[in-house]
Amino acid sequence: MDGNKGVNPNEHINEKSTSSEKEVTEATEGLAVTIGKNTKEIEKEFGEPDRIDMSAYGYDWWVYKKDYSNYFQLAVENEKVISAYGIGDKVNVAPFKIGQSIDAIYSSLYVEPTVDIEVGDSSYRFELSEEDMNMRPLIELGDIHVQLYLDKFSGTVSSVRFLNDSTLLKQQPYELTYHGKLVKVEDLSEKDWEKVEEGNEQQIFDITNIMRSRFDLKPLEWDDSAAEVAYLHSREMTDIPEGTNVPETKGDLEKRLNAGHVKYSAAGENIAKDYVDAAAVMEGWLNSKGHRDAMLNEDFTGLGVGVYKKYYTQNFIRK
Repeated sequence: MDGNKGVNPNEHINEKSTSSEKEVTEATEGLAVTIGKNTKEIEKEFGEPDRIDMSAYGYDWWVYKKDYSNYFQLAVENEKVISAYGIGDKVNVAPFKIGQSIDAIYSSLYVEPTVDIEVGDSSYRFELSEEDMNMRPLIELGDIHVQLYLDKFSGTVSSVRFLNDSTLLKQQPYELTYHGKLVKVEDLSEKDWEKVEEGNEQQIFDITNIMRSRFDLKPLEWDDSAAEVAYLHSREMTDIPEGTNVPETKGDLEKRLNAGHVKYSAAGENIAKDYVDAAAVMEGWLNSKGHRDAMLNEDFTGLGVGVYKKYYTQNFIRK
């Protein structure tokens, strides 16, 4: 699976379209109103995070994982929250709800296929494809934006990400045209990439079990040996030419697991590249039948996750 999006500089950006159908909404509660709060306010409201993971975009994820129903992440940069991600079904993601019907959202809210942002003398336009509109629409919510991750198989909201302009422009999760200056993300050292990779691996593991819990499936146990094999495979995927899709298999999974001395009686694998982070790739896998079937396979008992930069591998096993 490939999560890559294009960037086109200096293209003409027309005036933003308007619609009388569009309902302008501003959140007054929940994760949305954490955007802009400082860390002292966050600690007073939620306590200290269970884990802090480094991201590839200059901020840290504060991970709150009391249990699967209350799992959320806050992106903190310069001691302020700039983005928030909620997937636990008890997390307040107002004005939306985890598990909310997609039909209910589209019947009450007009979703634009383009979103425009102005920063100084620079203009940016995100253009959503039909797939984007169906699986991860981008909606303006007051002075922030919200990505709705939709589960097309169940017809419900799977998770929600709130983010400010600068974070959206750093991630560039949709096709982007712009006039002016493109927002750049600082290059990471190899040591910092290792920290980012470790955080993404843990988040993928957590979110996998949250998704399984929705379907009354037992949580998977972390498997170090399978994770090492997964990591090596993610590194191997860097050989894939830029602009091409990740093949479903690169090398034989059975041979790789055996070479890694992984004990198993059955196994499966998910791979992907170029998604912005763990949450994005997980929602991508959820909306692809083969990948979804692997994640929700009731026979699997263990999981190893390996991330190398923006290459992702899940190795599922049954012992």
